[in-house]
Order: sequence, then structure tokens, then C-alpha cells
Amino acid sequence: MCRNITTLRGLEPPATAEEVEAAAAQFVRKVTGVAADAAPASREPCEAASAEIAAIVTRLLLELPARRQPPATVPPLRRPEVQARLAARDGTPRTA
Repeated sequence: MCRNITTLRGLEPPATAEEVEAAAAQFVRKVTGVAADAAPASREPCEAASAEIAAIVTRLLLELPARRQPPATVPPLRRPEVQARLAARDGTPRTA
């Protein structure tokens, strides 16, 4: 279902809170069909669910044993083209 959510376990350096939160938000958007720019009545419950999922994923990543090999794909927030797009939107340089 969520093929586009990148594997965060085993990254070097480890997944950041921002990467975990982005994956959680993407998961919630996918399962609910609620867009990021939704009305507050829809957005607020989705943001709360995303925060809960991010906390669960953070704990899970800490509890799982280390991977023998890093994941095959680079998380989106670590890709130069995504960092450039976010920096242009925010007006600040970003680094992973």
C-alpha cells in the first residue's frame, strides 16, 4: 500500500525525527485520503495521528536489532533535489 515510504531502519546516520515524522505523515495521508492542506476539522486529527505514529516508529526503530546492510534507497529528505526544493520554499539551507 505505501510503497513510497522509505525504509528508515539501518540508516547511517540514523533516521532523524524529521524523517520519522515525514514518513508518519505520509502514511496517515495515504490511509485517510486527507491531503496536507485539508480543512482544520480533518487536518487536526490527522496531525495527532501522525504524531502518535511517529512516536511508535521511533520506539520501534530503537528496539529493533541493527541491520546487517543499510536500506537500498535513500530517504527523500536526504536527497539533494528534495533538500534544494525545501530550501527554496523555506528560504533556508537544509542539510541531512
